[in-house]
Amino acid sequence: MDSSHLFKTKYGYFDNTEREYVITGWETPTPWVNVISNGDYGLVVSQAGGGYSWRSHASMNRLTRWNQDLVRDVDGRYLHLRDDEEAAGDGKHFWSLAWQPVQPEYDFYECRHGQGYSVFTTRYANIETRWTVTVSPNAPLEIWLVRVRNLGESPRHLSLFSYMEWLLGAAPDWHREFHKTFIETSFDQEAGVILATKCNWEPPVKTRSHWNTDWPYVAFHAAWPAPVAFETDKKYFLGQYGSPAKPGALIEGKLQGSSGRWGDAIASLRVTLDLDAGEERTVVFVLGAAETRQEAISLARRFTQPEVAGQALAQSRAGWLERTQRLQVDTPDPALNLIANGWLVYQAISGRLWGRSAYYQTGGAIGFRDQLQDSLVYLLLGQPDQTLAQIRLHARHQYADGSVHHWWHPLPTMGSAAEVESGVRTKISDNRLWLCYVLARYLEETADYAALELAETFVDDPTPASLWMHCRRALDLALSQLSPRGLPLIGGGDWNDGLNAVGVDGRGESVWLGHFLYGLLISYAEFADHRGEVSLAQRYRDEAAALNEKINQIAWDGEWYWRASTDSGMLLGSHENADGKIFLNAQTWSVLSGMATPERSEQAMQSARKHLYTPYGALLLAPAYSRPDPDIGYLTRYASGLRENGGVYAHAACWAVLAERKLHGVQSAYDLWRSFCPAVRGQEPDAYMAEPYVMPGNIDGPASPFAGRGGWTWYTGSAAWYLRALIEGVLGVEASMEGLRIQAALPAGWDGYRVNRTFRGVVYDIQVKRASSAESTGCTIDGQPWLGETLPILEPGTTHRVVYMCH
Repeated sequence: MDSSHLFKTKYGYFDNTEREYVITGWETPTPWVNVISNGDYGLVVSQAGGGYSWRSHASMNRLTRWNQDLVRDVDGRYLHLRDDEEAAGDGKHFWSLAWQPVQPEYDFYECRHGQGYSVFTTRYANIETRWTVTVSPNAPLEIWLVRVRNLGESPRHLSLFSYMEWLLGAAPDWHREFHKTFIETSFDQEAGVILATKCNWEPPVKTRSHWNTDWPYVAFHAAWPAPVAFETDKKYFLGQYGSPAKPGALIEGKLQGSSGRWGDAIASLRVTLDLDAGEERTVVFVLGAAETRQEAISLARRFTQPEVAGQALAQSRAGWLERTQRLQVDTPDPALNLIANGWLVYQAISGRLWGRSAYYQTGGAIGFRDQLQDSLVYLLLGQPDQTLAQIRLHARHQYADGSVHHWWHPLPTMGSAAEVESGVRTKISDNRLWLCYVLARYLEETADYAALELAETFVDDPTPASLWMHCRRALDLALSQLSPRGLPLIGGGDWNDGLNAVGVDGRGESVWLGHFLYGLLISYAEFADHRGEVSLAQRYRDEAAALNEKINQIAWDGEWYWRASTDSGMLLGSHENADGKIFLNAQTWSVLSGMATPERSEQAMQSARKHLYTPYGALLLAPAYSRPDPDIGYLTRYASGLRENGGVYAHAACWAVLAERKLHGVQSAYDLWRSFCPAVRGQEPDAYMAEPYVMPGNIDGPASPFAGRGGWTWYTGSAAWYLRALIEGVLGVEASMEGLRIQAALPAGWDGYRVNRTFRGVVYDIQVKRASSAESTGCTIDGQPWLGETLPILEPGTTHRVVYMCH
């Protein structure tokens, strides 16, 4: 199979040789984007050229203006190319280097989304352009490397014009006529750099006077070769009633060179190019945000040098290659290989942990449960220190009573003030327990019990407490919030925020939360035993046993577990309900937690298969709610079949894969995993609509007229979980306290597979093969026989070949 043209459709294909997704035209069913970030600076760019840039926080600290419109996708950072010898009054002798905003009829158009960069290649009017967009790995800026080639037989005299609108602060810009009055632009003639500052910023910080804080950065935009002209006023660039598709500056071929505080702030630079026949020239633009004017000019000068810009692109590509190659799989399924070997890791880190932004949600905040779960991806990459750092960060956002911020905004330092952050403390009941869950998975990966002694402060108490104590307080708070009949109170929602009215008065219950809490209590009883805290271990086991008894006594609905009860006592997820008769999580977690008996586990999952499984994944609930129910919450206010209301919520569908493997084996897990694999679903692009190279947050369910449509891509915790569901649920490679456990089994049609996995500093090159009738089954390590599923703990820094022969 040609690895450079995999899973080709009319919109594009995977180029696995270059590790890119190639979009062969601008007109995809929805914007297909890339999220590029270095952990501080970031940008989103679509296949049409739309998108935006930020530093530190994609919503609170946006650099460029963008409006969320997935139909028009009209806002972005643009490059126009003008033929200076032709009369341009008709608008036909200038065009854009991406389809937006001019929307020319190119002779050739291609957008390549890579890991850490995107490339637009166009041919128009005998001019070929190649525009590469990337983010420096170690500086707060983006780089545009532009190559312009004359394909004709005569010399050409051209000009490149950049264009973007400054925002410099909180987005969306709800009152732009007000906010634009605080932006000041200038042009440093010697350095050739446009600079922009803002003397008003409105972060949600209670300790500061509203609308009375400076924006703490200096934005900059520069080019090489040196620009011959600049403009910072939108009116003078577009012309009154003009548009980016036909700006007055391109028609007239000039920039006026205005700056100050009295216009509508933009940034535009003009670079002229004289090209002989066949000649190619390189132009470099940079855009970024520094902490001082001097730093801004220094960064602009440095990164506009072509060799420095090229090095930054090479470093970005090399960095992502190194990260994504830490875990490698090779199976007979090319769709699985494509998604697993790079794209899921890239999405989880660049999109979720670093950028926290995309097209469906611009975000920027850190979710307590969200980024904790995302950080589990580092365990699969053999980088548990990164997961531990995330655990410690979240522990610092816990209150002394065990409650936590639901999310918080990481905001930059402002002058002499300490770091400021704004978070929200809610009654959502599951957030705090994810600290316990992720720490437990970290311990299974590392056996690093010393990490439990690491101390972090609380939001409301500067006295450091160990991570062990942080988790104990989370568990104790959960155990203190039980209903009179012994089920966990759901509060303002549990994992499903859309159930936000179920227990708002303090009486509603959550069965899923009971499953989740039960599993944690069993794990933490074992940790307590290891620490010699025998009485605590017994207490957790007693609490777990009581929870198990109550849920199995009260919440079993005959063929499945009901999901929750409202303040008034109405059940959700019961056979008595017309809508929302069965919920997925209440079934899968009864298996994953070990709470259900074998008989009930089987019955619960058979009910899930019967009512919730579709050809494109497992629905979160069914049937979809047909009308809003104020006693349940905003989940019921989604259109039927959309998102949590009867759609496939990919995050939860991943848990179903893990439950299938535990209960029914590899074939069931693989079949379900593949049913919502983006590369597979993307083979019907007009029905699926979403990007085929990253996970969606949701897929429309059967109640939607667009059943099978993907949405909410990039900004979803399903990426890390989908990879985990693959490695553990399909390939059977799972961390445990005793070592790396391998459940060697093959789906039908597979002769074998290979996983390269780092565990406790050891690289295990694991190969599973189907034994012929003449071959014996079993395991060897470096050619020596080994008995059992759990591999031995070997010397860190070594590599070992593990071979399993199975039927």
